[in-house]
Amino acid sequence: MIKSRLLDRFLRYVQVDTTARDDAAGYPSSPGQLELGRMLVAELRGMGIADAAQDEHGIVLATIPSTLDRPAPTIAFCSHLDTSPETPGANVRPQVVENYAGGDLALPADPRRVIRVADCPELAGLVGRTLITGDGTTLLGADDKAGVAVIMEAADRLAADGQRAHGAVRICFTCDEEIGRGVDHIDIQRLGAAACYTLDGQGAGIIDVETFSADLAIVTIRGRNIHPSIAKGKMVNAVRAAGDFLARLPRDRLAPEVTEGREGFLHPYELAGGVAETRLKILLRDFSTPALAGHAEVLRRAAAETARAVPGVEFDIQVKVQYRNLGEGLAKEPRAVRCAERALEKLGLQAELAIVRGGTDGSRLTEMGLPTPNLSTGQHTPHSPLEWACLEEMEQSVEWIMAIAETWAETLDPAGGQPAP
Repeated sequence: MIKSRLLDRFLRYVQVDTTARDDAAGYPSSPGQLELGRMLVAELRGMGIADAAQDEHGIVLATIPSTLDRPAPTIAFCSHLDTSPETPGANVRPQVVENYAGGDLALPADPRRVIRVADCPELAGLVGRTLITGDGTTLLGADDKAGVAVIMEAADRLAADGQRAHGAVRICFTCDEEIGRGVDHIDIQRLGAAACYTLDGQGAGIIDVETFSADLAIVTIRGRNIHPSIAKGKMVNAVRAAGDFLARLPRDRLAPEVTEGREGFLHPYELAGGVAETRLKILLRDFSTPALAGHAEVLRRAAAETARAVPGVEFDIQVKVQYRNLGEGLAKEPRAVRCAERALEKLGLQAELAIVRGGTDGSRLTEMGLPTPNLSTGQHTPHSPLEWACLEEMEQSVEWIMAIAETWAETLDPAGGQPAP
């Protein structure tokens, strides 16, 4: 019954198109995020969580009151409503595979799309479980609607069980995380938590304790356009200069295709423009924040070499800070990770501390002063038509965050009182 309720939540949420739009000026960037947020507010209020509300930015906040007669730290759980723009997210048709028999999974709408055990070896350990996939034409949206469903199910159970000991629990659903704007309108003082947990990780029982530090480089290349019939000695083609520039970037290192673990990279992912002006967007990623300056210097050297090779071309390189390694901030509040580990031990399981080659809302929240490790939610292969989720891993995450709330209730509030909601 309870597991089927969790599945029902997830299936309903993924069918709302919440694709983030990088080219949109408003916040949130797509109307579906507001629609899903309104659904969640109605459901939270239906659980008896009276202060559930969606603010003018689409962010959903709610509070499950403390069941204690003494002060205890307030904690928060956070997931994002949007899905990645890298793969279509409209008209998601989730497929439920009950009692998974093992082997590869062909997706029904596109026989070329196959979830292969060779690519997802964790499938070998999930025989007999319930898996959810898309139909092959869209992403599934488990990133991060698995996290949303997990938090909503845990909230329902906590709100209904007044005997379970826990302090105040804040719930937060953000928008536009996938395009780097997830916490642009979060007021951590208003959130009022001693620690927060993003539910945005893959697999089960994993605590992400480090993320990349991230910058975005915008490389503008300016040439000189003229009609090609009279272009000799006059035209400076910014498109050709962009090709020359990209060819000078390392390919045997500092590229996502050839790096793993703690290795950083440069990732050109968008090119637009024409002869007169071409613009490139390049991700700079590393677990060491100081190393990002070195990656930017690689771009500047390549630009200088291209400028010498293509007379008349001009480069402008702007580097914008995106987020920083959350490990830098977690060290200031060790209880955040320690309580998550102890909570999983109460369930008879051992947590895996991991690094994630990406970022979360928690990266920025931690940088803002709110320690926010990331927890797994049963999602796999995000941002892809081959995305899938495991219901039993999602259920484990529900039990986990309920146990985290209980574990924090055993922790004395050092301020002698509970942070204001």
